[in-house]
Amino acid sequence: MWSLAWPWMLLALPLPLLVRALMPPVVGTQDAGLKVPSFSGFAVLTDRSEVEQLLNWRFWVAVVAWALLVLAAARPERIGDELDVPVSGRNLMLAVDLSGSMDAKDFELGSRRVDRLTATKAVAGDFIGRREGDRIGLILFGERAYLQVPLTLDRETVNTLLLEAFIGLAGEKTAIGDAITLAVKRIHDQGEEAGEQVLILLTDGANTAGEIDPLKAAELAQQIGLRIYTIGIGAEQMVVSSITGGMRRVNPSADLDEETLTKIADQTGGRYFRAKDTAGLQEIYRLLDEMEPVAEPEAGFRPVKSLFYWPLAGSFVLAMFLGLLNLLAGLRLARQSRANVNAS
Repeated sequence: MWSLAWPWMLLALPLPLLVRALMPPVVGTQDAGLKVPSFSGFAVLTDRSEVEQLLNWRFWVAVVAWALLVLAAARPERIGDELDVPVSGRNLMLAVDLSGSMDAKDFELGSRRVDRLTATKAVAGDFIGRREGDRIGLILFGERAYLQVPLTLDRETVNTLLLEAFIGLAGEKTAIGDAITLAVKRIHDQGEEAGEQVLILLTDGANTAGEIDPLKAAELAQQIGLRIYTIGIGAEQMVVSSITGGMRRVNPSADLDEETLTKIADQTGGRYFRAKDTAGLQEIYRLLDEMEPVAEPEAGFRPVKSLFYWPLAGSFVLAMFLGLLNLLAGLRLARQSRANVNAS
C-alpha cells in the first residue's frame, strides 16, 4: 500500500502561481532602444513560433520538476504487509559458570565425551534460539562476574558470545552471589521498562569467591521481582584411572552446593534443576520453555519504506537539465552577438 507521510505538503503545489500573482508587474521602459544599422544580425529571433515552442516546453519541464519536489516533501512511502512480531516484555538473563571445574569431561555430545561447558553451550544455544520476543542478557562468572551481553533482542549475538566463552575466562573459583547481584543491578537499571524478570543460573559448584553471599543476593533479587531458576550441572559418578593402574568410580559433583541453589530458587519463586547428563540438561531447558513460554505472535506491525528520494532525485535531474539548457542558450546567444558585431 502506498501512502504519504505528510500529505498536507501537497498544498504547496500552486505556490509558484500565487507568488507570480502577488509579485508586482515588470514595468517596461518605453524610451529605451537599441540603434543598429540593420536587422540582418537578428534573424535568429525572426521565427517567433520556434522560440515560443521552446519556452513552452521548458515551462512544462519546470512544472514537472516542481511537482516532483513537492511530492518528495510529502514523503511518499510504501507500507508492507502486516507482520506478526512476538514481544513478551520479558527480561531473561543467563548466568553461566566458567570456573575451572567446568572442565570436567563427564558429559556426552553425540558420540564423544565433552566437558560441561561445551555441553552447556550446545544446549543453551538452542534455548536462546527459541526465545523469540525476550530480551536476553548474558553473564559469565567465575572468581568474578562479568556482563558479557546486556539485555537485547539480538539472540544471535548472545549465542555467538556464549560460544566464544572459555573456561577460566573469569577466574578459577565460583562467585555465585556476585553473578546474582550483577543480574539484579542490570534488571533494576531497566527501571519502568522492565517487565517479567527471569535469571537462569547454571553452575557446577559452590560459592567460593565474591563479595556477596548467594542468599543475600537472592533477597535483593526477591525485592525487585527477579525470579531465579538454578541449574546444578555435573554427573553423579565418573570412571577414572587410579594411580595403581586400575579403574575407580568417583563423584565429580561432590562440590555442588544443591542446598544453596535450592534455597535461592525457592526464595525468588523459581525452581532448582539437576542436570546429570546432556539429555537431562536438554530436558531442563525444555521445561523452562514451558514455565516461561515464548510470547504468542501479535499482529500489528507494518514495515514502512520511505521513497521520497526518488521524486527528489527526479526533480534535481530536471532542474539540472533546465539549468544546462539555459547555459547553452546563453553561450549560443553570446556567440551570435559576437558574430553580428564582427559582421557589422
